[in-house]
Amino acid sequence: MTRVITFIPVHMNSARLPGKTLLDINGKSILQRVYENVRWAIDGEVVIASPDEEIIDVCRTFGGRAVLTAQGLPSGTDAIADALRNIDADGKDYDIAVDFQGDGVNVDPRVNLPLIEMVRRTGCDMATCCMTFKSERDVLDPNMVKIVMGLRPGETEARALYFTRAAAPYIRDPERSGLNKDYYHHIGIYVFRTDALRRVVSLPEGVLEAREKLEQLRMLENGMTIRAKLIDRLKLVDEAPADINTPEEYEVAKRWIF
Repeated sequence: MTRVITFIPVHMNSARLPGKTLLDINGKSILQRVYENVRWAIDGEVVIASPDEEIIDVCRTFGGRAVLTAQGLPSGTDAIADALRNIDADGKDYDIAVDFQGDGVNVDPRVNLPLIEMVRRTGCDMATCCMTFKSERDVLDPNMVKIVMGLRPGETEARALYFTRAAAPYIRDPERSGLNKDYYHHIGIYVFRTDALRRVVSLPEGVLEAREKLEQLRMLENGMTIRAKLIDRLKLVDEAPADINTPEEYEVAKRWIF
């Protein structure tokens, strides 16, 4: 039986909305809502990973399990790897680790279920997901990360060949292929084999990773396998933002999330 653990990495020092994880949305903090959503959707252990004692203390008030991680870790991946070392030092207790972002208060945790299944079935090092782009403007936006992969008609899963901020792949015959069928927007949701998670954080920064500032490229540069699932729905409530990054998004979330 495959043993799954889901980590929710959170911290207090958000640049655009400090302390956002503890902000209240209609009676519950963002953190509590995310934790409860994940517990409802994904079987196995759920652990909040944070370098902040204040967050650890808040977790205790709603019965959440939490692990204190090291200060100054460069990414959520490093944070969950650190938490995994604290919980499972010898690497024998868990096979799959889910990374669920702590500000994803309106992200449906069920999107992780086919990713967990994909890791179990294929043995890939990591699984993630994507959606089709809705406009050419978004395709050209370097803040919207693209996954390069080959999907035939009717397919929803493939190996990820590259991640990039550029508009890739180049489409030589756009009248034949069509924009939305060929550009895939990467959604930052990750499911790792635990041995792969331990390995990736031990590797040095990759050449392409440094250029694009995309940590997934470290895995690809080192021959690790990533598979991606094409999804058509991400949110629990369509009208609210998927995650909270700004005061404006917080105000919208309060109007729609109960």
